[in-house]
Formats: sequence, C-alpha cells, structure tokens
Amino acid sequence: MKPAFYNPFISYEENYTKGPPVSAGIAKIPKRKKGKTFTFLGHDVGVPFGIPPGPLLNSKFMKSAFEWGYDVSTYKTVRAEEFPCHPFPNVLFVKTPKELHPDKTPRLVASSKTKDDKEKFSITNSFGVPSMTPNVWQKDVKKSLGYVNDRQLLILSFMGTVRSNQTQSEFITDFGKAAALAHAAGAKVLEANLSCPNIGNEGLVCYNLDATEKVAAEIRKKIGNTPLILKVGYYKNDKDLTRLAEIAEKYAQGIAAINTLQIEIVDAKGNQALPGNNRLRSGVCGASIRWAGLEMTERLSALRKKKKYHFSIIGIGGVMTAKDYLAYRKAGADVVQAATGPMWNPSLAMEIWKAENT
Repeated sequence: MKPAFYNPFISYEENYTKGPPVSAGIAKIPKRKKGKTFTFLGHDVGVPFGIPPGPLLNSKFMKSAFEWGYDVSTYKTVRAEEFPCHPFPNVLFVKTPKELHPDKTPRLVASSKTKDDKEKFSITNSFGVPSMTPNVWQKDVKKSLGYVNDRQLLILSFMGTVRSNQTQSEFITDFGKAAALAHAAGAKVLEANLSCPNIGNEGLVCYNLDATEKVAAEIRKKIGNTPLILKVGYYKNDKDLTRLAEIAEKYAQGIAAINTLQIEIVDAKGNQALPGNNRLRSGVCGASIRWAGLEMTERLSALRKKKKYHFSIIGIGGVMTAKDYLAYRKAGADVVQAATGPMWNPSLAMEIWKAENT
C-alpha cells in the first residue's frame, strides 16, 4: 500500500511542508457528475462523506481532499497558541483482533509495515494535536476556504490547551479563546475537539461531563449562531451518553463520534513503541474500531429519536469501504468521515459517491 493523504514514513513537519502524496500527482483525480445533493447543517453537499481532523494538516491537504471528492472535510485541530508535535514516528501499523476491545486486549504490538489489504488494517497515531500560531493557521484556513467547491463544506476543529497547574476555569477560558479565533477565520461550521487531554491528565474532556457543558457554554458565547459540532470518544455508559446528548442539544448542532480507542502500544520486545514521555498509550484507528463507531452512531440515533432532539450525527471509525459508509448511514449518521481509509486509498470518496448514485 502506498500512502495517499498522509505519509507516515516522514515527519509531521515534512508532511506539513510537502502536502499529501496525492498532490504530487501519484494518481489521477477522479471526475464525477453532479449526482444527488444532500443537506448537512444547512449546507448542500454532493455526498455526506469526508475526512475528520487528523490527516488534513493545512490548505495543501484541504485542496486535495476537496479535489478528490471528500465533500465534508475538517481542517486539523487548531489551538490558541503554537503547540509542538510528538517526536517521530507518529503513525505505526498494529496487529489487532477483528474487533478491538481495550478491556479484553490491553496492549498491541506495533510495526512500521503491514501486509494487510487496504480494507482490514489498523494503525496507531500519536501526534499530540500540534498547532501553528493563530496568525499562521487563520490565514491558511482562509486560503483553504478558497478551495471549497460547489456542494462542499469545510469544518474547522479547535481545542483548549492543558497546562501545568491550570485550573478548570483557566482551561475553559482557553477553549473559548480558541473558539473565538476559529470563528474569526471564517469557517461556516466549527468543531470542538473534546476527545483531547483533560485537566490533570484525567482522561478525555468529553468524559468529564460537567467540564464538557461548561466548555460548550463558553464556546457558544464566543461563536454566536455558527453551527457547532462536539467531537467525542466512545462512551460505555448509557447515562453518560444521555447527558452528552442533552448538552449537544442545548449548545451544539452536531456530535462527531468516535475518535480512537486508547491502548498500550509496544514493540516486538515488549517495550514502549513510540518514543517520548506519556506515549505508552496511544489511539488506535482503522478497521478494528468500526464496531465502536457504529455502536455509538446507533445509540445516538436512538437517543435523538426518543428525545426528539435535533442534533446531527457524524459517524467516524473504521470506514474503509463504501459498504462501511452505507452501514453508518443505515445506523443513523447524517455524515460519515474516515481518516485511516483515505490515508492509503484516495479513491474511497469516489467509491462512496458511486454507491450513493447507482
């Protein structure tokens, strides 16, 4: 398999400078007819599919994503200040069971290569959510907006930054600052990345539902009526998911789920595979987490119907084929996104377009 939307064999900084491999003309950009039109958060889109925050580092990546037909794609998460990337490597292949359940499989062995086909593999990614300074990414987001074609939508992801000895109030204020900066960049839809570290290394922000509601309220103050999506992880507890849905209905217009499943990643000798502090545990994505993304979509859809809520659902996790996309749509997703699949198969969006239009 050859990398397409992100090259894991070179550093994050090199990827940022060079752009995605597909931009170098390694494959011919597919052409498609107009086809069906779908509506998402008040915007017409050609197909409700795209790439979530992660592989699309800057305007070079956004340009390629829209050219290749990823009609609802998200600019990689930005912050209110510059933030460095974790040391290289940042992406490793992992051998997983068909369905990865971290409580049953507490650790995985990593490799720099895979022999699996493009529909079945999984990876671990560990970047630390790097960000350029706001003056850099705001200009680049505005440039990216110029690449949005008819019936396409750019979403901008943002997050607050955790610091040493930080209070929850200070963290919420920083999240609001990032929201205001993201809003000023001009994106028509914003996404709050709540699947990121919490205060005091307590896990993910989205699992602290009191903090999640306070963050959502602060964001709403900063962005006015701009549509907001809350990006979250996997919830085991139905009570917590119900609370999240209540928060989304009050402050947001959408829920994006899931991010990754966290697990220990080791090398063949049992040592930490990714260099640096606090990198033993890392997020796994790809085919093995599809079950979790689909389950979350089904549960959110059931809650929405039962409570007569209005939020949209963005289903994410393990979408490697058009069949996977259709399963998410059947489960209740208004939009589906995929990161791992497009990273090696740039034609996935076209395959999905054909499934929707034949």
